[in-house]
Amino acid sequence: FQSNRFHPLVWIVGEPEIGENVYIGGLSEVNARGARVQIGANCDIASFVTINCADSHKKCIGLSDEVERMDILIEHNVFIGSHSVIKGGVRIGHHSVVAAGTIVGPADIPPYSLVVGNPMVVKAGYYANKA
Repeated sequence: FQSNRFHPLVWIVGEPEIGENVYIGGLSEVNARGARVQIGANCDIASFVTINCADSHKKCIGLSDEVERMDILIEHNVFIGSHSVIKGGVRIGHHSVVAAGTIVGPADIPPYSLVVGNPMVVKAGYYANKA
């Protein structure tokens, strides 16, 4: 694990853009190699979370010669629960919550949403009137 400002057991790959006042728990990964990964300010990313811009399954089974890499944007004030996976091609709007164990596939998640499950279910605006 390369040294980082979060936790000695957080794995940072590439050069993600990470805002101020962000917490990333131990044994989490942020893979930004080959794509733009942005995490806004005031985000709380629990332990055992994977934020990974790369998908190699098509290369592995012979359908592609390249690893597919897609950008990820996590806006300000987002909470991501433990054991969640954020895949390439995702934008998570500000003030949203990703519940523990959720797999977030390519999608545009609106602000103030709750995202749960596998397959993910997006409850758009869930937190809009609760602030």
